[in-house]
Amino acid sequence: MASLLTHPVVPVALGVALGRKNIPVAALVLGLLLSVIPDADVVAFKFGIPYGDMLGHRGFSHSLLFSAMIALCLCALPRFSIQRGRIFLFLFISAASHGLLDAMTTGGMGVGFFIPFRADRYFLPLRPIRVSPLSVKGFFSSRGWLIFQSELLWVWLPCAAIAVTGILWRRQSKDRA
Repeated sequence: MASLLTHPVVPVALGVALGRKNIPVAALVLGLLLSVIPDADVVAFKFGIPYGDMLGHRGFSHSLLFSAMIALCLCALPRFSIQRGRIFLFLFISAASHGLLDAMTTGGMGVGFFIPFRADRYFLPLRPIRVSPLSVKGFFSSRGWLIFQSELLWVWLPCAAIAVTGILWRRQSKDRA
């Protein structure tokens, strides 16, 4: 998996790029939570559910269906009544980005994007992100530093570019108006 420090970078970048008018703070906070919530599936190990099971690690909670269902439920909150479509898309991308980043890592058994319809696990063709250990202790080590460096290059840097581009685009649009 990508680390828990890196998963929230995607919704932050999108939120900054689109601005508070388009992505209210409440939606941004939910996006941050949705970007990390799929890894709650590690509790399955405590219940004897194997990694490769549909309910195991990188299984249903990493699927596109899970991302859509949780985004749909949250965008139905009354606070988002005016911008439901935009908020749904933002929340869906926030949740789905977790699986996409995990599918770009060098380890694990792949991601169950289509669970429960297909049990297959997938990786993306490009897998430059070093897989992060599941423990905090394992992350704060020399190996953890190498992992974080790959995340900086392959996630943080592109997300920073998206955020800056969005800011510049919005400023340019205001100047023309």
